[in-house]
Amino acid sequence: DKTVPIPEKLNEWAPRPPPEFVRDVMGSSAGAGSGEFHVYRHLRRREYQRQDFMDAMAEKQRLDEEFQKKLERNKMIAEEQTAKRRRKRQKLKEKKLQAKKNKLEQKKQEKEPGQSQEQGSSEDDEEDSKEEEEKEDDAEEPSFVMGR
Repeated sequence: DKTVPIPEKLNEWAPRPPPEFVRDVMGSSAGAGSGEFHVYRHLRRREYQRQDFMDAMAEKQRLDEEFQKKLERNKMIAEEQTAKRRRKRQKLKEKKLQAKKNKLEQKKQEKEPGQSQEQGSSEDDEEDSKEEEEKEDDAEEPSFVMGR
């Protein structure tokens, strides 16, 4: 039972900043001493490395922005589809509810044609809502018993 060391994430490599002042650089042209060329070559290599690093970081940043835009666009599309489906489900639910109410009203009218419609409709609404709640509660109960 030994503990396993988990290495920490290393920081990204970053080039040294460019020198503020470069002294005695003759370049690679004639007139430079044999040691000056190597100084020039190292400075040039460092500058190219720094430029490549900046280009790579800019490319990485651009790709990250594109990815975030794509994620946002996909999220919006998914939300629109969800909302559309939600509206459709709600419409169906309301349609079924209205059909039930109409059916119950017809039954009440057939049973009691003498009562006034105003009193019956308010009572019908209350009874309908109670019956629907009971039916919804019944629908959630499982229709089978496990373990037999």
